[in-house]
Amino acid sequence: MKVVFLQDVPNVAKAGDMKEVADGYSRNYLLPRKLAVVATPAELKKLEVQRQADSRREVRTEQEAEAFAKVLQDTTVGLKMRAGTKDRLYGSVTSADIAKEIKRLTKHEVDKHTIEIAQPIRELGSHQVSIKLTKDVTATVNVVVEQEAEPETKPEKKQEKKPAKKQAKKKETA
Repeated sequence: MKVVFLQDVPNVAKAGDMKEVADGYSRNYLLPRKLAVVATPAELKKLEVQRQADSRREVRTEQEAEAFAKVLQDTTVGLKMRAGTKDRLYGSVTSADIAKEIKRLTKHEVDKHTIEIAQPIRELGSHQVSIKLTKDVTATVNVVVEQEAEPETKPEKKQEKKPAKKQAKKKETA
């Protein structure tokens, strides 16, 4: 029986695929769970319209990603981190830190999982980081890590605290 898959079925087909499957498999599993529908001319027409809409959406997404990639190429992400001797950071710069700063600078949300850091950033200076916007579009961002300004230490004033005096309750005897 020929069916059109509405959802992805592992090891069988992806959503939108048309495939010949066993009659019992389609009647007992695919159709009752609404994973697929019988391939009728009307369903095939719906499938074709959906594929065209998907391709238009994909083209639009690619164009938006390319435009955003150009914006990111010109962006320098500056991060201030605490550092110790020899310009080594306490900890490292994470992809979440970079994503947060990109959102602040460009007002666009970037998923931290799409940021690809070749090696952990643990030193002050300039580093190149790539961001995978779509499967075909990748942007490279310059990340500059600077030392955080040390807050001035205020002289501590030690005040002697006087112990609280406890007053004993006087018992009146009659």
